Amino acid sequence: MNVSIETTSGLERRLTIALPSEDFETQITQKLEEAKGQVRIPGFRPGKVPLKEVRRRYGRAVRAEVAGEMMQESFISAVTQESLNPAGQPNLEVVKMDPGIDFEFTATFEVFPSIEATDFAKAAVKQPKTEITTTDVDQMVERLREQRAEHVDVDRAAIEGDKVKVDFQGTLDGEVFEGGSGEDMEFVLGQGQMIADFDQAVIGMKSGDEKSFEATFPDDYHSEEMKSKTVTFEVTVKGVQESKVPELDETLFKEFGVEEGGEEAFREEVQSNMQRELDAAVKNQVKQQVMDEIEKLHDFPLPSAVVGREIDVLKQQMLGQFQMPAGAQAPDLPNDLFLDQAEKRVKVGLVVNQIITDEALIADEDKVNERLAEIATQYGEAEQVISWYRSQPEQMQNIEMGVLEDQVVDLILEQASIEVVESSYDDVISGRAVAPEPEPELEAESGDSSAEESEDSDDTLADKA
Repeated sequence: MNVSIETTSGLERRLTIALPSEDFETQITQKLEEAKGQVRIPGFRPGKVPLKEVRRRYGRAVRAEVAGEMMQESFISAVTQESLNPAGQPNLEVVKMDPGIDFEFTATFEVFPSIEATDFAKAAVKQPKTEITTTDVDQMVERLREQRAEHVDVDRAAIEGDKVKVDFQGTLDGEVFEGGSGEDMEFVLGQGQMIADFDQAVIGMKSGDEKSFEATFPDDYHSEEMKSKTVTFEVTVKGVQESKVPELDETLFKEFGVEEGGEEAFREEVQSNMQRELDAAVKNQVKQQVMDEIEKLHDFPLPSAVVGREIDVLKQQMLGQFQMPAGAQAPDLPNDLFLDQAEKRVKVGLVVNQIITDEALIADEDKVNERLAEIATQYGEAEQVISWYRSQPEQMQNIEMGVLEDQVVDLILEQASIEVVESSYDDVISGRAVAPEPEPELEAESGDSSAEESEDSDDTLADKA
């Protein structure tokens, strides 16, 4: 086998592979001999068809079949021989395969880039730090009570925080518009579930009240047709309910698994859960920053085949979140929508794998056991869950890879510049503690545009948080 290598562009390589004609023809003849005992040709007894006749009828198809098999086998041998690391399937093209001459073909493919991990002393990471206070616990207890609040009917005017049931119809220039009508619509006043003018108009109404009022849709409303439009609504209130939070008693405590110890034990359990959530948030936020630094500090070409596969993964993840009816066709999502995220994930993954190789890292067994224990605590039969995971090679590989990623993060943190950020519990949990500082605002041409820029900046920070 003769192999020559050509760099066509960037990571793309083209191998030209030539195989001796006699090897190629021998395999073709073997295939045809095998076919003699199987083909049925009129005028010939089964198994007695002359090889010449079999070759005449099936030679072209067998030649193509053997060519395909030899290209696949020879490609694997060639990349091994030349120490190449393909990043995807090759594009195989026949150059010569006529009788009497060497069989020749080309294989065009991308290789993985050569990566050198940078000096991570250049990396900068913010590490949030806080202590859970009594006030934090009090606020969390109130949130838990509110989550289990019940709405009860009241015979009074609706106030902010009440749930109301309404029938309504909206008209624009005297015509009913799409989406502007509803029956038995329930929403909570003051929570932004309806446009602000609608919300405010219903406050003060009682069950049985009817009202006509004008409401203006906001400039940033999701429907282009209704942005900034003023419409007329006819509303009938059919019910008003106030929120009633449960008492801090044994019934509530038992709902959270606290059977003994009363309120003190309940608060201790709440604080313990808050601490676990806090520790996880700090770990995840620091890890995400390290991954961002890896992406920022490295620059090398990415194999398009790998990026393409990552785009497919991201597409499937998004489609999995859609609530589509049975039999409905999935939307055709454009690749550009996922390109930046896919490229970042591929780059970070390649660098992490290179660090694992360079440092000869293996998954720490104690940390693997800790990860399994964390997963098992979510289920009733912890030992059975752990046993199941250990019996599933793919699941164990995912867990071990997660542990290895954590070990890579620890290595980078030993070199990186770390800024400890003192903050509050809520700011750490929400991500605000380590959110990027807002960009300085450019001088606006008018007061209105300045306000718009400020709102956009807040939205961006909220998204990142």
